[in-house]
This record gives sequence, C-alpha cells and structure tokens, in this order.
Amino acid sequence: NAAAGAELFIVEGDSAGGSAKQARDRASQAVLPLRGKILNVASAGNDKLAGNQQISDLIQALGCGTRSKYRDQDLRYDRVIIMTDADVDGAHIASLLITFFYQEMPSLVRGGHLYLAVPPLYSIRQGGKVAYARDDAHKDELLHTEFTGRGKVEIGRFKGLGEMMAAQLKETTMDPRKRTLLRVDVIEAEAATKDAVDALMGTKPEARFRFIQERAEFAETEVLDI
Repeated sequence: NAAAGAELFIVEGDSAGGSAKQARDRASQAVLPLRGKILNVASAGNDKLAGNQQISDLIQALGCGTRSKYRDQDLRYDRVIIMTDADVDGAHIASLLITFFYQEMPSLVRGGHLYLAVPPLYSIRQGGKVAYARDDAHKDELLHTEFTGRGKVEIGRFKGLGEMMAAQLKETTMDPRKRTLLRVDVIEAEAATKDAVDALMGTKPEARFRFIQERAEFAETEVLDI
C-alpha cells in the first residue's frame, strides 16, 4: 500500500529530473524523469503501448496495474504529480500524460490521485525581495501589489524546470507548505469526457478540427495557423 503522503513527480527531461531529485524530500517524494515526448496512447495500438519503454517504466513505478487489472490498494503513491515546463511543449506533455492516466488508469484519476504541479514562469526581484509568478497575469498582479516601492525591479523568465536551481524548484513547486497543485478530476458526464478525449487525442485530425471550430472562441481563420 502507498505510504501516507508519498508522492511521485513525473518530470520531463534529465536536466529537470536532476534538479527535482536534489529538491525532493527523500522520505516522501520520488522522481521519474521522462526522455522526450511520451506516447499518445489514444492513437497507439496495444502492441505499441506494450513495447513503449516510458509507458512500461511508468506502470512499473506505480505498481497498481492498468485497466481491468488496476488495484488501488497496490498504488505506491498517494499523489502522482505531473511536473512539466510552463510552456506549450510542457502543456503538450502534460496532456499526453493525462490521456494515458484517463485511458489506462481511470480509477487513479477518479480516486483523486492525479495532480499537476504549477511551476513559476517568472522571478521578480527588487532589492532583497523575491517573488515568483506563474504566468503573465500573475506577474502583472504582483508588480501592482507587491513591488510598488522604490528601486529597480528585475524580472527573469525561466526557460524550463532544468534552468531552476534545486532550492528554487523546491520553494516554488515541490514543497507542500508553499506550492500550488491542481488536482485532475473528471467533472463532466463520462460519455462527454470520453468523446472529448477521443476527438482531441485520437487518430482523426478532422475530429480535432471540428472540435476547435465548435468550441473555441478564437477559432477564426485569421488567428489559426491552418
């Protein structure tokens, strides 16, 4: 059974994995680095799935089996935390991982075990004061509320988790006392959620295009690169 509070951080890349391993609490936090993009399980056959090393490593690390063989009591971690860069590539990797869990371990998601870490995109400094912003809107908010005094304000943008020092990664993203986590939930009807996953992650590009046309407010020819 999972130790109380045990956490597995799934991290993209060896450099980010190195920082995360230094930043973790060894008593309760484990790190699994992924190399490159994970397989899109929604468009892959069972043979590809079975032969994929990353998928195999992930299933082995969790210890709970998949689909009909899934056993919640065998899950080794209370929280499985996807920790990717705060950019488009990071969001893509996170979406691929969420798709994997939704398809292969839906009970893990329904049980409230799957989370997204929220690493900062910016560091803001003024004199001895330091704060971290998760996005542009948060940065602007901090500049108007926390950094209104005198002195030059320095804004740095993180290119990725691997660029952050272990102490920064711990303080902003991994320390339970200071971090923000987003829990992944299935909040709509199961059928609607399954249809959305199939449309967005499946093998038919026309289904993706139709989904975007119907749902996205920004889906106008002049703003889409098509």
